[in-house]
Amino acid sequence: MAVRDKIKILILDDEKQFTEELSGFFLDSEIDCYEANTVGVGRQILNQYNIDLLILDVRLPGVNGLDILKEVKSQFPFMEVIIVSAHGDMDTVIKAMRLGAFDYLRKPFRYIDIQIAIERTQKYLEVQRKVKHLEEKNSLISKALEEKIERQFIGVSAQILEVFEQAVTAANYPEANVLITGESGTGKENIARIIHYSSLRKDHILCAVNSSAITDSLLESEFFGHKKGSFTGAVTDKMGYFELCNKGTLFLDEIADMPFNLQAKLLRATEEKVITRVGDTNLIHTDFRIISATNHDIEKRVENKQFRLDLLHRLNTLHIHIPSLRERPEDIKPLINHFVEIYSQKFNKPNISLSKEVFDTLAQYDFPGNVRELRNMTERAIILCKGNLLGISDFRIKPHKKETSSSQDSILDLKTVEINIVRKALQKCEFNQKAASDLLGITRDALIRKMKKYDITVSKVEDQ
Repeated sequence: MAVRDKIKILILDDEKQFTEELSGFFLDSEIDCYEANTVGVGRQILNQYNIDLLILDVRLPGVNGLDILKEVKSQFPFMEVIIVSAHGDMDTVIKAMRLGAFDYLRKPFRYIDIQIAIERTQKYLEVQRKVKHLEEKNSLISKALEEKIERQFIGVSAQILEVFEQAVTAANYPEANVLITGESGTGKENIARIIHYSSLRKDHILCAVNSSAITDSLLESEFFGHKKGSFTGAVTDKMGYFELCNKGTLFLDEIADMPFNLQAKLLRATEEKVITRVGDTNLIHTDFRIISATNHDIEKRVENKQFRLDLLHRLNTLHIHIPSLRERPEDIKPLINHFVEIYSQKFNKPNISLSKEVFDTLAQYDFPGNVRELRNMTERAIILCKGNLLGISDFRIKPHKKETSSSQDSILDLKTVEINIVRKALQKCEFNQKAASDLLGITRDALIRKMKKYDITVSKVEDQ
């Protein structure tokens, strides 16, 4: 395949001065730049030239730029898109990213900002690799695997949009360690990938490790590496996870289950960013970020002397909690539509639709397995379906009993009881949240969430 000399960029913006100035900035670079001030001209250029990157204004006369984005990603799926606008807001950013935009810049921006944004696009990096004839045989992560990483963020609830904002914030601080908590199946690793691949570390490895799956005999070798001949079976030098993730990210899943004897060594490596391979004396400097995740109450593990408090403080610079799917039922519909689209294409079963009964019933289901369970049941339903319409019988869930007025009263009573219990715990502990959370057997963060959920604003003058 012939290697193209230059990347081709189209700037589609109704402001002629903006397109001319930006085009002039690219004049002496390795870029072929095209300008369009109307959607019609833009479409002609897209159809005529093999455009690599589209810089698109989100507000065009008589046209919504997000509609153009959707059209472009449908017709040219390998084309990257950078959205620009003078009227940016978080809702627009989220919609653009969900529709496939790679980046979003708010006007006015510096030329260096657009240059960095271009360099960060996967398409531009791919072209760069072809231009410079870089060999990928020694790459720690192949392009094929990189393309499998889901950049889409599915959800419309306030809770999950807040998680997205927190992930974006974490991505902007690539030196800060992140702790992600949430029930099994909520998508903790997906959030870790969003953070990594949105950060300056994205061009280096993200290594995912199950902290509880490594045997004690291999702990040091796996994390620190070893020198040839350092023990029986060490037939070659080996890099450990810390060294492997230099300039990248080490994702430690199930961190609360990490063996206690490794925790002190992890703390030291995290603080000093210097490690020594087993059987060696040479110091190795490595720059890695740790994103860890757990579905356990890690603070309870600390209280029970199963997890080091100093390590928790080191890992918990930024904390992101992912609510369970039953706490955000409004996300079920966009999620299931997304999974239907994925698996209908994968199994060559186009035009699959869902009955209203499916959405109504699943909205009442508890989903103990969270998003992972919804994904699996959707995949199974599409595999086994005989026609194009999926009904609730295609989804294996326990029958849901319709609420009677008495059951609704019970729910209301349960809510009242929980509110009263939280209030009494706070009052008994003289409104010390940490002491109250210990008394209730939950974390302080969980207590704060319950106070926000039920709008509990007790004060010391209350009930006097």
